[in-house]
Amino acid sequence: MHLRVGLAGLGTVAQGVLTLLSEQADVISARAGRRIEVVRVASRTRREEAVLGDAQFSHDLASLTDPSEVDVVVELIGGETSASELVQSALGAGQSVVTANKALIATQGQHLAELASNNGAALRFEAAVAGGIPVVGALRTGLAANRISRIAGIINGTSNYILSAMANDSADFASVLAEAQRLGYAEADPTFDVEGIDAAHKLAILSHLAFDIPTAFDAVYCEGISQITLDDIAYAAELGYVIKHLGIARQDDAGVEMRVHPTLLPKKALLAKVDGVMNAVMVDGHASGPTLYYGAGAGGAATASAVVADLIELARHSEPAPTVPTVAKSLRSIDDAVSACYLRVDCLDRPGVMAKLASVLSAADISIESIIQHEAEVRRRGEDSWVPVVITTSAVSEARMNAAIASLAQLPEVHGDVTRIRIEGLA
Repeated sequence: MHLRVGLAGLGTVAQGVLTLLSEQADVISARAGRRIEVVRVASRTRREEAVLGDAQFSHDLASLTDPSEVDVVVELIGGETSASELVQSALGAGQSVVTANKALIATQGQHLAELASNNGAALRFEAAVAGGIPVVGALRTGLAANRISRIAGIINGTSNYILSAMANDSADFASVLAEAQRLGYAEADPTFDVEGIDAAHKLAILSHLAFDIPTAFDAVYCEGISQITLDDIAYAAELGYVIKHLGIARQDDAGVEMRVHPTLLPKKALLAKVDGVMNAVMVDGHASGPTLYYGAGAGGAATASAVVADLIELARHSEPAPTVPTVAKSLRSIDDAVSACYLRVDCLDRPGVMAKLASVLSAADISIESIIQHEAEVRRRGEDSWVPVVITTSAVSEARMNAAIASLAQLPEVHGDVTRIRIEGLA
């Protein structure tokens, strides 16, 4: 018996799914054990370029939620309103669901998983994280015997493209963002990507799979890249680092921490070498050791590949795979996180200022690892001369560093905000 699919949406990814299922029909059937056929399509717009084959088209999403006609609903419309209503209706009717909707899974995943389980349906979302990279499947199956201690990844291609281009072309944030928008890598409103919200959605999903916790998007600390300057990138390079926008999640006896922020990585680190729009995710398992998953994190074909992979898995198994069991664990505040730090402080260029900076950090029990001050970078403001001072520290708790930064900012010799970027070795 064919696996009958109802497809919601006709955007780039949905058209990629139609193309893959058509062009690879024989290969997919052989690997799935039966034919996968799109029997119904629903979308607000009927795109003439989309080849629907024998599928019936409707503007009504509810046309997909008839279990006598459709076995699996593929949700590719995005958003959290109509998509949520469609997915809940399908799961409630006992239909399995495949979705690429990261926001939906990150914010409603627990409820949807329970709804699927209660109605004998499956909820699959390989395409919701890192496009064509099969990291969800790796956590579900390949690493299932492992106790995962850490996930770290570049999981937003837009931010990675911007930071890579800033470093490679010595171009500032605004000009690189404009180019990313021209190339289609960034939306007209780039907030979702450059402020880390997209990456936080994905990290919540990965943490759910890795640590068996309910999806907890609200518990992810989120910081974007819009404040990163060419000066920061140059200083990082001088110190032997590159700046990447990372999602990092750790589990220990005290609980789980989840954070998204710009990070200094040693140039030799594998994640430091991931450039452009590419994504990569590193997973540390107690038995497997560190494993790295790299590839295209977005794009119609790559994301469609992940959607079809989920359909193949559903076609292979008559019984839906069990949902991920969840355990209540402490979700740690960013204040408890520990990392080394890079600080950039604009200071008066006069004797004794460096000693005052060191004194503030010493009083907070923070050790200084290195200091950079270039006299060539002295700048005039009125009658005074100012110079950026860059300090790297040893590992320190977030709360202690926040207090020290507040004290530094109060010094009369310090101008403006203190820039802080966390440093991770990822050894």
